[in-house]
Amino acid sequence: MLSRITTDTIAAIATPPGAGGVGIVRVSGVDALPLLKQLFVPHRPQPSFASHRLYYGNILARDGTLLDEVLAVYMQAPYSYTREDVVEFQCHASPLVLQELLEHLFTLGARPAEPGEFTKRAFLSGRIDLSQAEAVIDLLEARTTTGAGLAASQLQGALAQAVSTIRDTLVELMAQLEVAIDFPDEDADILDREEAVLILQQRVMAPIKALIADADQGRLYREGMRLVIAGLPNAGKSSLLNALLKEERALVTPHPGTTRDTIEEGMALNGIPVQLIDTAGIHLDQGDPVEALGMERARKMIAEADCILFLIDGQAGFTEDVRQLHASIASKRHVLVLNKRDLITEERERELRTLLPAAQPVVSISARKGEGMEALQTAILGIIAPNHDGLQREHARLAPNRRHRSLLTRALDACTACLATLQAGAPLDLLSVDVQTVLDCIGEISGHATSEEILDAVFSRFCIGK
Repeated sequence: MLSRITTDTIAAIATPPGAGGVGIVRVSGVDALPLLKQLFVPHRPQPSFASHRLYYGNILARDGTLLDEVLAVYMQAPYSYTREDVVEFQCHASPLVLQELLEHLFTLGARPAEPGEFTKRAFLSGRIDLSQAEAVIDLLEARTTTGAGLAASQLQGALAQAVSTIRDTLVELMAQLEVAIDFPDEDADILDREEAVLILQQRVMAPIKALIADADQGRLYREGMRLVIAGLPNAGKSSLLNALLKEERALVTPHPGTTRDTIEEGMALNGIPVQLIDTAGIHLDQGDPVEALGMERARKMIAEADCILFLIDGQAGFTEDVRQLHASIASKRHVLVLNKRDLITEERERELRTLLPAAQPVVSISARKGEGMEALQTAILGIIAPNHDGLQREHARLAPNRRHRSLLTRALDACTACLATLQAGAPLDLLSVDVQTVLDCIGEISGHATSEEILDAVFSRFCIGK
């Protein structure tokens, strides 16, 4: 486990494993510059290394022979990622060359960096707060450009600023409380309880509630959603999968039961990562054991889905089998999709719509021709992300992750306790306990009040070299 203050010099390969155009070895710490001088032979001898300037030259292996032709850069503290002296060697991305350089650095006194240690040093030095550090891993793991943009906004301090404003309000309120507790005879003049209620409601609870609401939507951009296509055999599920993916991913035939297993593919839906899952058709006759296994897996996928596209064959209509299957998924979020509109009349479609549950959105499509896909995507977003357009415009607030959301919820509960204490006229020392709880929760988001165990859990998610 890393201590909060470290003075040793660390090194790691900062680029992904495997051959490539460029491989980078990163060094951070007090010995970064001396190590650069020991290993690097500039093409044009320099009396000293200027900060943030690339130098062309060679690096040496442990036996003193030429290892590679490289570019090297020295970044003088505090103007670096970690706020320490940092050196980066930009080598040819040969795994052998990078590992040999790394081993040479270790023999000269550097030690292997632990996962996320460069970013952890940036946090410990105060260059970023903990929410910004977590944004780094969100950016690395982003699966859509929208998700990357949200992570970048958090990295720039969107959540940090919102949390800091809340924290400043709480610190000010706590200061008034402490003075009022120390001078009980004058507490009425020092702390106006009605004003304190307004401060908590408007400047603490309101922004916390907004962040919690955004966290529920923001989860979609980080973790994505599971979108399952379900229905009877031959309803057109595989055709719909192909239409949404805009490629022939699933085999399509006119014969029922073509799909015996699930087919999963990733796609982006207006910036939301989607795992699109085609399932075997479900029906009452389970004579074929292979088909029965496929239907069992289909039901499992339906149970785990974030949203279901319940596909109805427009030619067959809303039959009793369809009705029974729909009843089994009615409690899940779903869209009713009326397929094969190219094969039925408008009158027949109107008739079918009168038979479908009125409370659910119904979209008419032709999966075979790819018609109605835009309307279908709009219906899906209407269920999964009803505030999608607004959140796209104000995506800087879409920062809270699961850890943040849990802390914000705890802080909101403590605020409710604060209000009850104030309105009941209870002693101020009881109020200070609740306010301190709110402060601690907010502090855990930013890292102002975070244990070493939590820090290790956060930074263990990082790869080595970041």
